[in-house]
Amino acid sequence: MFVYYADVDPADYTESMIMQYLLYLAKTLQCSRVKCKMAAQSISFFFRHVLKKVYVIPTVVYPRKSSTLPPVMSVEEMKKLIDSVNNIKHRTIIMLLYSTGMRLSEIARLKIADIDSKNMRIKIVQGKGAKDRFTILSEQVLQELRAYYIIYKPKEYLFNGCRPGGPISPRNIEHLVQKAVAKIGLASKHYTVHTIRHSFATHLVDNGADLHTVKELLGHTSLQTTMRYMHLTSARTKGIVNPYDVLQQHTNNRHNK
Repeated sequence: MFVYYADVDPADYTESMIMQYLLYLAKTLQCSRVKCKMAAQSISFFFRHVLKKVYVIPTVVYPRKSSTLPPVMSVEEMKKLIDSVNNIKHRTIIMLLYSTGMRLSEIARLKIADIDSKNMRIKIVQGKGAKDRFTILSEQVLQELRAYYIIYKPKEYLFNGCRPGGPISPRNIEHLVQKAVAKIGLASKHYTVHTIRHSFATHLVDNGADLHTVKELLGHTSLQTTMRYMHLTSARTKGIVNPYDVLQQHTNNRHNK
């Protein structure tokens, strides 16, 4: 801001000048919401602690935080993806991603000891936010895991990488998912490992799971984060009669009289 108003004494800055500068960052330079907020907070600090003046951050000029819904695979697409993978290790990884909703980093460092087949659950150790949690284990996926174990015989980590005894790298998982997505002709949809997580959560809601349960399975801190899956589910709109169809029905009935 000092460069923007190089010929003006900072003590003479007015509210309109500050607004103009913040709008310049947001509109002309296309700065992100975070950068605009940092600039506003810096100006606030300067006014309150250097100039000793009262100052209120003009949040009205922040660019609105984008609110885009993440892509979600349909049940048919998910099945097609899994069925297309012949390598049992790769197929098991994708099946486990979809049936548990684990994050990329979580499945990469998953250990054999974390699988609780007795209680049909998987413990995710030190997930995002350094928190432990449990997620569900599918009976069918458990059978696939046992077949995978017989062939690969992992020791500690469930999925080993290139280094003997070490975990598979997240990049390798991303690559195998991208390859499988391309194989079934869905590369243009830009589906990723995280899309599979979104699909897990959305399909849970479609099948009647309550949001608090989904929140715990995904490891979300806030229910607000989980709420977006209500916008992605198709089950909410099934059975709703479109008002235009009702309008047309009344029109047709009138004409038939």
